[in-house]
Parts: sequence; C-alpha cells; structure tokens
Amino acid sequence: MKSAQFTGIRQIEIRDLPAPRLTGENDVLLRIKAVGVCGSDVHYFVDGRIGDQILEYPITPGHEFSAVVEQVGAAVFRLRPGDRVAVEPAISCGSCDQCLSGRQNTCRNVKFVGAPNQWPGASSEFLVMPERNCFKIPDSMSFAQGAFAEPLSIAIYGLTYLASRAPRTAVILGAGPIGLSVLLEAKQQHIPKVFVSEKLDYRIEAAKNAGATWTGNPDKADIVSELLEQEPLGFDAVMECCGQQEAIDQAIELLKPGGALLIYGIPAQSRISFDINAVRRKEITIQPIRRQNECVKPAINRIASGQINIDSLITHTGGLQDSQKLYDLAANYADGVIKAVVEM
Repeated sequence: MKSAQFTGIRQIEIRDLPAPRLTGENDVLLRIKAVGVCGSDVHYFVDGRIGDQILEYPITPGHEFSAVVEQVGAAVFRLRPGDRVAVEPAISCGSCDQCLSGRQNTCRNVKFVGAPNQWPGASSEFLVMPERNCFKIPDSMSFAQGAFAEPLSIAIYGLTYLASRAPRTAVILGAGPIGLSVLLEAKQQHIPKVFVSEKLDYRIEAAKNAGATWTGNPDKADIVSELLEQEPLGFDAVMECCGQQEAIDQAIELLKPGGALLIYGIPAQSRISFDINAVRRKEITIQPIRRQNECVKPAINRIASGQINIDSLITHTGGLQDSQKLYDLAANYADGVIKAVVEM
C-alpha cells in the first residue's frame, strides 16, 4: 500500500509499505478515505516531537480520519464491509482505573493512532482498528466531514466542563480549527456572548462568519483592555486554543473571580506558567483538555444534522501525493489555510 511518511523535519515521502492484515477477531480493516492535518501533526512535522513524545523516522502520521470498512473480524457484528465510518483515534484498554471510571481519554495504556511507538498513522491506504473505535456516518456526509468529526469532538468534550456553570460570556484565544470548532459548539450550546482573539486576519474573518460576538487581533491592539471595556467585571470562561504563554497570561487577566480557563492548546515548550497570585485571589479553575471522551458520535450527529456546519473550515484538499504540500501549507499558515485534508 501507499503511505505518506515523515522522514525528517518538514520532510514527507510517499512509500510502499506492506498492507496490514486483519488478525484480531474484534478488529476491522479500513480503507482510508480522508485524513485531516491536525495541529499536533504539524508539531511533529516541524519539531519532531511534542513534549516527551519524540519521533523515530520514518513514521506515518495522521489521526483525524474517515474510512470504508474493507474486512471485519469474526467477532465483529456492528459493522460490515462497505460501511462508511469516522474513527476515534485513541485506543483505550478498557480495564485500567481510568477506563473503569469513565475516563477513557486518560487511559493508562492508551495507544494513539499516529503517535510514536503506539499505533500506525492513518496517512496510508489501509489501517486496522478495533471495531469499538469506528462509528458509522451517513451517506449524506462527505469523508472530509467525517474526518473533521474528531477535532469537533474535542471541542464538544472540553465544553462539557462548563455545562454546570451556564456561562454567559466566554473568550476564545486562537481561531484555528480547534478554536473555531469551540466557537461553533459554544453557539450550539447557546452561550450568549463569545469573543474571539486571533492573530491571522483571515481566521478573524472565519470567526466573524461563524458567529463571534467580537473579534480582535492581539498583534494590532490591546485586546485585554478592549475586552474588559465591554465586560468590566470579566468573563465567565476563557478557552485557550493556541498553545501560547501570552494567551495564558491574557486569560488570567480576562477571567472574573470564579471563572474557568479551559486549555485546549498544545504549547511547543514543556512548561507554561501562571500568575499564581491572580489565580488564587480570583479562585480560577484551570482545566486542561485531553483529547475527547465519548464525543465522536455527538460530533457526527451535529455535522450530519446540519446543527454545526464545518464546511467552510475545510479549506484545502489534495491526494496522498500532495501530503508534503498540505503539511507545508498548514505549518506556514499559508494561502488562508484552516483545515487541510488528504483525500484518497
């Protein structure tokens, strides 16, 4: 089979690899149809690592994907060949303390698609996955939409932490694919005022089109002052979606006492810092968001029903042979890219 592999920093080669064989009775062989280029994939592409996850070349990337079932194991009854599916890329063990307490996203034995020394990436023609990780998508959904169910599921999962708070004001710092997904889900959950900060003007326009109450560029204005002019008491919640220390600092300033900071972003560095005096005095809740938990199906439903329209976020597509170009676009924020998708 053909596979797009990272072979060095910012280097991708299309290689011929042995196609995987179906051996597990609970597994399915998938023919991959679409793979999204995720921000974490771009971290690996540019830096060769995320924290202590260090690439060993060559490695096949990609974890946001949809596929067609090619073959099923003997104990698979929910799926059959020809079914169209979106896929949860985190393969949890189901038996550790985290899984048994309903926290599959922090499974102690998790294997993640495309992560170093865990599970092969999806940027290949075929991949074997457990049946339980595959969710049917309707014929009305494109495979690119099916691949986008994964980032949307992360947005949905993160906002579950705000459900009991019923926030009326929220700020999103960073309007990439995750930040814009958070915006769309926040509007779906009827948060009345959602403000968005972003450094790239074309993504500011995307946020406006997605229904942001206000948008601003921190490179062109003091957004903290501008936002606090509109909400002098501060904000109920801030969703940090860009992985930048300056955004963490802005969030602490923007939050009202008792507010919540959700950290979606993945910083390039291993450590970030907080103004602990402000955090303590305001009694701010800080909640990092680790992937998603049981939210792929809700994401599929929102897309399929038209409740959330993510089509404008899928800005660039190409074939497997275009992987280098698509990753370069995403890494360089070029040509108005929001989400690049490899289609096969």
